[in-house]
Amino acid sequence: MSHVFPRHTKATLPTVANGRGVYLYDQNGKQYFDGSGGAAVSCLGHGDADVTNAIKAQLDQVAFAHTSFFTSDPAEQLADKLIKHAPEGIDRVYLVSGGSEAMEAALKLARQYFVEIGQPQRRHVIARRQSYHGNTLGALATGGNEWRRAPFAPLLVETTHIAPCFEYRGKLEDETTFDYGQRVANELEAEILRLGEDSVIAFVAEPVVGATAGAVPPVEGYFKRVREICDQYGVLLILDEVMCGMGRTGTLFASEQDDVRPDIVAVAKGLGAGYQPIGAMMCTAQIYAAIEGGSGFFQHGHTYVGHPTACAAALAVLTKLTDGGLVDACATLGAELQDGFMQAFGQHPNVGDIRGRGLFRGIEIVEDRDSKRPFAPDRAIHKALKRETFEAGLICYPMGGTIDGKQGDHILLAPPFIMDGHHIDEIITKLQTAMARVI
Repeated sequence: MSHVFPRHTKATLPTVANGRGVYLYDQNGKQYFDGSGGAAVSCLGHGDADVTNAIKAQLDQVAFAHTSFFTSDPAEQLADKLIKHAPEGIDRVYLVSGGSEAMEAALKLARQYFVEIGQPQRRHVIARRQSYHGNTLGALATGGNEWRRAPFAPLLVETTHIAPCFEYRGKLEDETTFDYGQRVANELEAEILRLGEDSVIAFVAEPVVGATAGAVPPVEGYFKRVREICDQYGVLLILDEVMCGMGRTGTLFASEQDDVRPDIVAVAKGLGAGYQPIGAMMCTAQIYAAIEGGSGFFQHGHTYVGHPTACAAALAVLTKLTDGGLVDACATLGAELQDGFMQAFGQHPNVGDIRGRGLFRGIEIVEDRDSKRPFAPDRAIHKALKRETFEAGLICYPMGGTIDGKQGDHILLAPPFIMDGHHIDEIITKLQTAMARVI
């Protein structure tokens, strides 16, 4: 009998035995292509010698030193390299253990910033429906994933949510794509004015929406308008790149492709590539200066922030992503994967939309392609697809509630950047097998 508290008490899972390259193997020797990188984590695949050697070398020096007493060379070097490639204005890095921690740190820093500069009346956070920002209470409250929020609603701080930028589901027939983006972006201004223009701390968004809606990119001009509104009302723009960042969409930071400048950005997942738990909250020099010139103390912290071993692993990962050219490879392979999906599923009667950027791709499953009508939620198409793709030897990330938290099904793919062209054929073949069994 196991004493592990699993994610689902009624699920019986195989035990992973080892991982090599793009594959994981269970104890019976069955091979699985890691088509979602776990949860968009394993960008380098499994068993990367350079990363494991970096971890071993750091362990020979010092595994852990608490940041209330010491900094460390791996933390300093990782921060330097992140800032070298960061969006304009980002100047400081706060290293944590994962994505939810990074978002909690972002929210608390945003609030403390306004306290430090003499605007303590600012207390509201605005985010978007069909978003996900983490599972800790502050991050969960900020996210717009209704089924995750519902059981804990009495414990969540008040957050308001505006429409997502979801062209496939939101654009009107008589609208241009650009006009649609401006319309939903302008909901931010309306919400700021409703709450009080000097009462809003931040607007929080994923540049490319991940698990909740399935690799949904913004339309051109959307984030430019969002940035204008934030600047007009003194609101901080927090970009959550935990899932879509670190090269996943074909640029190191997903926001690069929309030419948007965040005030705070959160990264994780691909930063450590699964080799160590790590994330980072990054902020502008202006925000850091407010803390430095005020109390001097960020009222936040966790035991494992800036963990030297985790930082050594992340530095090795980041070096491979940037200097090693894997981000560029992701962009190229992503275009090939999209082409393959379009050829295989572009006219499929139950595929409504194929979307995403880089090696971050979503396929939305519908009952009727012409009307975009989803399958009834009680069919649980996404659960059946997860089961059948896994049986076929493909790990992917199907989710339900794509449209409004209840209706809609999609499959999210986020394979390792080290894959090659023949792996695209493997993904498509196994998806076709699973879809034929389910639909």
